[in-house]
Amino acid sequence: MKPLTLEQFKAQLAAMLRRIPYGTSADLTDYAIAFWDGARVVYAFISDNDGTERIDDEFELGEYEWNHWHEDFANWISEPVFSVRADLHKRPLAAPADTDVR
Repeated sequence: MKPLTLEQFKAQLAAMLRRIPYGTSADLTDYAIAFWDGARVVYAFISDNDGTERIDDEFELGEYEWNHWHEDFANWISEPVFSVRADLHKRPLAAPADTDVR
């Protein structure tokens, strides 16, 4: 079996996130999530300062992150875990990007 590439992971994750209700996150690791904002996949760290997990900083998933967390992300794709997050419902839904290219 060929190893999962960054591009394959992003495509599979985006397809999953577009199909689930808004406000649901992909719980990629104990410290990182991804969610669909209506236009794109957003990757974010979560913090647990007061006993409740909250979205902390957003990040871009690039080669550096992929190389460090590849095993975690590959495991997640084989056994996806999602959760509904109240803080995502408080975020405005982004307008879908215009994909009509002429």
